[in-house]
Amino acid sequence: MDEGARNPELAALDPLVGEWTSKATHPMFPATVVSGRMTYEWLEGERFLIQRSSADHPDFPDSISVIGFASDELAAHYFDSRGVFRIYRVAMAGDTLRIWRDAPGFSQRLEAKLSDDGATLAGVWQLSRDDETWDDDLSITFTRRRGGS
Repeated sequence: MDEGARNPELAALDPLVGEWTSKATHPMFPATVVSGRMTYEWLEGERFLIQRSSADHPDFPDSISVIGFASDELAAHYFDSRGVFRIYRVAMAGDTLRIWRDAPGFSQRLEAKLSDDGATLAGVWQLSRDDETWDDDLSITFTRRRGGS
């Protein structure tokens, strides 16, 4: 690819750029709705997308991810306030964001849909501990902040 050309897989992430609020539920806290915030912003040069998220609940970690190409795959390098580091694969096709990792005993996946007007992004993280059965884990809806991109 030409050094000056922007990769179309990265360009597909443009609709995520901006400031978002979030509401999440988790099976371990069935009566609790956790509020939070998330931002997506391009690092200068638009070769890496930086995602920052925080939650207004002490049992949910704050995190940062750097999304870009690792070898030939679009990946997110995830770091959180617990000291956890993970590498996820990332894909955005049309209105659907997919994030996943295959890790024996603890695989994870998210499929989130962006609304037609770009104002909400909603999905459910799922978890597999046996590499066959998938259970819903974190249900989350992001709403674009007014005045955001």
